[in-house]
Amino acid sequence: MVLQLSVAEVVPDGAAVLAALDVPADQGGRPHLEALVGAAFAAFEEAAAPVGMVADLSRDEFAGVYAGAGGNAPDSVVADIFPRAEAISLFVVTLGPGVGDAIARRFAERDYALAAALDAVASEAADRAAEVVERRVEESLRDQGRLGHDGAALRYSPGYCGWHVSGQAALFRHLGPGRIGVQLTEAGFMVPEKSVSGVILAGPREIHPFTPSYPFCAACATRACLARVRTLLGQEARAVGGSRS
Repeated sequence: MVLQLSVAEVVPDGAAVLAALDVPADQGGRPHLEALVGAAFAAFEEAAAPVGMVADLSRDEFAGVYAGAGGNAPDSVVADIFPRAEAISLFVVTLGPGVGDAIARRFAERDYALAAALDAVASEAADRAAEVVERRVEESLRDQGRLGHDGAALRYSPGYCGWHVSGQAALFRHLGPGRIGVQLTEAGFMVPEKSVSGVILAGPREIHPFTPSYPFCAACATRACLARVRTLLGQEARAVGGSRS
């Protein structure tokens, strides 16, 4: 299923963009920064053409996609959660080629500040687009009676949480996102660059929390998955505890 997204749905929060640019919170109100970020948002809204694609699949089908070419961590978040999921959906979402072209054009024109700001806006927007797709899948499952009121959906991507990045190839073969203009290079990178792919695992809320004690967690700089679980559970910003099994 192809999902049309509006630009308004994926426009990120200004504070998130400033944080991505490593701008201290107390400097966000400076006129030159406001003008720069404002120009970046305007350029983004002119260039962005967000679109997504999703496909449901069975646990057995996803097991094959997840296995990919091998290389997954022996013990991983995704491997622990998907056997308990009630619904599994692959997804790809992209902002379209225009955003990358706009960033490249600013760099070519040596407008480095605007190029960097636009890149930050686009990166945050790509994450927001993935969140929109995740939310739509959850709402659709609930409308279909396939997800209970206390259920929830969370997304995971190849290259994170123990799922090796080589899983991209199997994901693309199954989903076929060329229909929305997204291709995969031999090195496993998506084109257009501002795209996100992965799996959405839906089920009872209790399947999602985990303790970040997997070996690969030590090398993770963002712990973004934990932040999303905390948001899901309505918890305060603290380490998520819970069973891994």
